[in-house]
Amino acid sequence: MPDTIIGVDLGGTRVRAARLDPHLNILYREETLTRDEDGLDATLARIKDLIRSVLPKDHAPIAGIGISAPGPLNPLTGVVVAPPNLKGWHNVPLGDILRAEFGVPVYVGNDANVAGLAETVMGAGRGYRNVIFITLSTGIGSGIIIDGRMLLGTVGLAAEAGHMTLVVGDRITTLEKECAGPALARKARERIERGERSRMLELAGGDVQAIDGKIVGMGVAVSDPLALDIVREAGYLIGLGMVTLLHLFNPEILLFGGGVSQIGEPLFGPLREAIEKHAIDRAYWENLKITPVALGENVSIIGAAALVPTRGGVEDVTAVATKLTV
Repeated sequence: MPDTIIGVDLGGTRVRAARLDPHLNILYREETLTRDEDGLDATLARIKDLIRSVLPKDHAPIAGIGISAPGPLNPLTGVVVAPPNLKGWHNVPLGDILRAEFGVPVYVGNDANVAGLAETVMGAGRGYRNVIFITLSTGIGSGIIIDGRMLLGTVGLAAEAGHMTLVVGDRITTLEKECAGPALARKARERIERGERSRMLELAGGDVQAIDGKIVGMGVAVSDPLALDIVREAGYLIGLGMVTLLHLFNPEILLFGGGVSQIGEPLFGPLREAIEKHAIDRAYWENLKITPVALGENVSIIGAAALVPTRGGVEDVTAVATKLTV
């Protein structure tokens, strides 16, 4: 396997870059603030400087650079289309820009897809060929590995499970709009404003507008009935979304990450209940593993680096994972 790999995690707040060995172990890492308000050119210059800071000092060969970036983006062309948390970024050919600068292969991946790739290659999904990764946080993102390969779609826009359409009451909505952290907080605020009592108000210092997803999680931890009810409903809706994914892709394992997932059993109990009640046959879930992610904070950097040996997720992911142990 070629030598050093560079992994980059481009986010709205900070950019992180690392030098990794051929087995995707992080050897050295640096980070800087994104500061997209300075303009596109300044941000690109900052990214290039950060990559230079983690290059091998002995000028050893680089196998390639992998970038985890917010979508929408096209991983097949390396173009970052229009990320809402990066001001001034519109159809930026990030892959071509960095390829011209460093003269090595560059792969760009959607951050949720990349995290799913990392967990399949190095984390809780290792050894499985059919993996669905879901991150439950400020939004709901996903990465899907089917038959050992990352699901990308025609122009790389596939696997957006968070935008799965739902009908709740008389509203057409999405999984993200109902179950992400801000949605849980919104529901809590609305119900408290209508007169329901809750310890979440106390936890928020008496300011209903200060209730956020973290406060809802704290409410669950102290067994607040309103918080538990909101999370129970969210878990059930997420479970219904997973039923659709089970029917479409028949995965071996569901991996969950993100702050909302840390609520634990009050969320996952209803999720499993929905799966078992609404899947068309128990064959879809009786051997299904549902588990938390394993890689923690470094998941995006490792996933970005994993884009290099998998050639952007095109190569068989499980075969690459096996090679990493050699």
